[in-house]
This record gives sequence, C-alpha cells and structure tokens, in this order.
Amino acid sequence: MQSCVYIIYSKQLDKYYIGETSDLKNRLEEHRISFYENSYTSNVNDWIVFFKIVCETKTQAIKIEKHIKSMKSRTYVHNLKNYPEIANKLKEKYLK
Repeated sequence: MQSCVYIIYSKQLDKYYIGETSDLKNRLEEHRISFYENSYTSNVNDWIVFFKIVCETKTQAIKIEKHIKSMKSRTYVHNLKNYPEIANKLKEKYLK
C-alpha cells in the first residue's frame, strides 16, 4: 500500500498542516469534519490539499514528513511545491 506525505492549507487560519497517510481522500475528510476532536486541524473545516509526495513505503513517508516538519519553514513548504526536484531529492534520501 502506497503512503504519501501531504500538506494541507487552511485559508481561514492561514496555516499549513503536514501529515502522512495511505488514504489521502479519507484523511482529508477526517480533517474537515474534526474526526479527531482536539487535534490541530479540528478548529476549522476549510482544509485543502496544497501538496503531496507519493512515497514507496510508509517508512519513507514518515521520514519525509519528519524532515519537512523539522524545517519549520513556510518558505520551505512553498519551495516544495514550486521546485519538484526538492521532493525528488527527499524521496531519494529517505529511500531506505
């Protein structure tokens, strides 16, 4: 089963959220309906997919997710979308 790293955006909050899942459609719906009541994303329901990276394994996806979160940078998130080679390099780096 393929996993992906996803970045969703809320216009209302002007914030991004980074996660990992094997079912992005379902996971996005969970964010929108506040499935996890006290989660970071439960305050609003306008989340949209900003960017995703399809990974070969769940382990790879988790490592990439952690890497992106560790950057703590809105600019980095935007650069992932604007420069696809960054995502490709992350996939290569965390292939194992």
